[in-house]
Amino acid sequence: MMVAESTGHPLLERIPNVRGRLRAYEPLAKYTWFRVGGPAEVFFEPADVDDLAVFLKGCPQDIDVTVIGGTSNILVRDGGISGVVIRLGKGFADINVVGDQIQAGAAAADVNIARKARDAGIGGLEFLVGIPGVLGGALRMNAGAYEREIKDVFISADALTRSGDAVQFTHADMEFSYRLSGVPDDVIFVSATLQGTPDACESIANRMERIQSKREESQPVRTRTGGSTFANPEKSHAWKLVDEAGCRGLRIGDAMVSEQHCNFLINTGNATATDIEGLGEEVRRRVFEKSGITLLWEIRRLGVPLETKPTEVTS
Repeated sequence: MMVAESTGHPLLERIPNVRGRLRAYEPLAKYTWFRVGGPAEVFFEPADVDDLAVFLKGCPQDIDVTVIGGTSNILVRDGGISGVVIRLGKGFADINVVGDQIQAGAAAADVNIARKARDAGIGGLEFLVGIPGVLGGALRMNAGAYEREIKDVFISADALTRSGDAVQFTHADMEFSYRLSGVPDDVIFVSATLQGTPDACESIANRMERIQSKREESQPVRTRTGGSTFANPEKSHAWKLVDEAGCRGLRIGDAMVSEQHCNFLINTGNATATDIEGLGEEVRRRVFEKSGITLLWEIRRLGVPLETKPTEVTS
């Protein structure tokens, strides 16, 4: 039976009966790492893969569907997201060990996958402890850290199309490139299999501790941030270009370029998504003016912006 905590929205009348939770006008700021953003017109948390398939098969194609995961690399604009926003939860977070492979749901936290592999004596997945968010997002953007990427350990992924059909992706199908996969945007990953190598639990734990220590020393991990803001250009580093353009510590309202690692934008208090995106665009402008290089956003910006008065840029 459909569980709708908010009624009266016309979209709810067009959506099939599901076992998961449906809510209208769900605030998304509480889910995002930045803690900013407007509401989802309709918010759906499917109970499991079958529930998600039922929804997709019965949801009219003219209704926009957006999938969010751990939201560690997402900026939801202040006007919110129209249509249905799907967030995969506990029904997609299982992690299982099969030989020297890990089979995990798309909502499994990357850090939990690394820990499960460690406890099973499976090496090669330690880098996941340095990637915030969940596996689904890591697959989508070929997430990487400390000289390894998802493509280095990927075996296969199961997914659903916008029509609710089950599909499987091999390594070749994923078309991995730097911080990107070639899978169509409307495909929803539900699980994946990752390859590791047998190793001593203690050795794996030591490598994970070094990664965590290095990350805490170099990144603003205990702030409201969205991870790396810009992708590294070829033969350069985004943080270095931002620093050389004089943007370290730059602010718009409560949005600020991190002093600790200037490829991170942080919400120091009551920043809006407009402030954060505006700051990112100002950084891109200054970097291009200084170096002639156009930085590309690594953070996914979703939803509708609000027409607001620009806030003054300060250093």
